[in-house]
Amino acid sequence: MGYRIITISRQFASGGNAIAQKLAEKLGIKCYDREIIGKVAEESGLCENFIEEKGEYGNKVAIEVFFSTGMYYNGPSVEDNIWALQHKIITELAEKEPCVIVGRCADYILKNRNDVMNVFIHADKKARIERLLKESDKKIALPEVYLKEMDRRRSTYVQFYTDMKWGDSRNYDITLNSTSLGQDRAVEILAELYNNGNAGN
Repeated sequence: MGYRIITISRQFASGGNAIAQKLAEKLGIKCYDREIIGKVAEESGLCENFIEEKGEYGNKVAIEVFFSTGMYYNGPSVEDNIWALQHKIITELAEKEPCVIVGRCADYILKNRNDVMNVFIHADKKARIERLLKESDKKIALPEVYLKEMDRRRSTYVQFYTDMKWGDSRNYDITLNSTSLGQDRAVEILAELYNNGNAGN
């Protein structure tokens, strides 16, 4: 069986979201990124901005308490409900059609499928800072500290909800540096892998 699904995990401000969109366009398949946020919002009644924040980073205090004590301080959280909805929606999307799915532990959620290509996009620190300052809609006084914190929170979220280590190359079929390759070349590489994996199917 060839590939039907591509999951894109990425460092914050690495250009992974843009690569995912361009890849889906090149392959002629859907890309689910913010669309997942919209679907979770529709089913949960929560606002999209809240889901965007809590759907990949979670509650820092709750997670840290869990790691230190092994239990929730106040029972299952709203983040857990978001996780459950994301799990259901991502599973349904993968069943529905070939697609690219960005973030939200899709690689873990779909780990039992044999038609998924898991990708991790990273970038050099300087390039990430430049992209962050260019694309952010808010003023960030200490961008290097901000990036480090966002990566830490994303890593902690993945560790909390899965048995995987975020960014560990062993968990992905391929990892790409978007700084040295550039977004277009990264897209070409991934499209070639996807098409080669489907050759003859």
